[in-house]
Amino acid sequence: MEVRPLPIDGALLIVPRVFSDERGYFKEAYSLERYREAGIPDAFVQDNVSRSKRDVLRGLHGDPRMAKLVGVLQGSAFDVIADPRPGSPTYGQWHGEYLRADEHRQLYIPAGCLHGFLALEDGTILTYKQSAGYDPTQEFGVAWDDPTFAIAWPLEGRPPLLSPKDACNSSLRPR
Repeated sequence: MEVRPLPIDGALLIVPRVFSDERGYFKEAYSLERYREAGIPDAFVQDNVSRSKRDVLRGLHGDPRMAKLVGVLQGSAFDVIADPRPGSPTYGQWHGEYLRADEHRQLYIPAGCLHGFLALEDGTILTYKQSAGYDPTQEFGVAWDDPTFAIAWPLEGRPPLLSPKDACNSSLRPR
């Protein structure tokens, strides 16, 4: 597999080896040993899957204890990592990657970073591993349109579809 550092401190783009032939394809989606060798120390304890319609924006969500490994199984998404970690060399910065099912790429999101994504087509299925179990007392959210990050979501003038919870997230700093 190929591992590329991203502009957010500790974040990585992972391109697994995919073996394709006339029958379809095979890929190793995760191997504890191989990912540790690539610099990902986390033991993942929970897997999640979400299915979204086009223009659904989920996030920005974070947890100081939780790293994530994210990929798209069907469709495509604009996936974002934002850094709210005080003292981080990339504090206040964000990075986005287009993830498409047919490209098989994954993002490693370090603990404490925010994660969000915009589904770019109906039926987009996102999968992610978590290094800690979900705990609502640890989770924090930041507004998808937070001016500190000023994320350039590819909405093309359309409003995002947000959950009531995400619509109420506040900014990282007061506006």
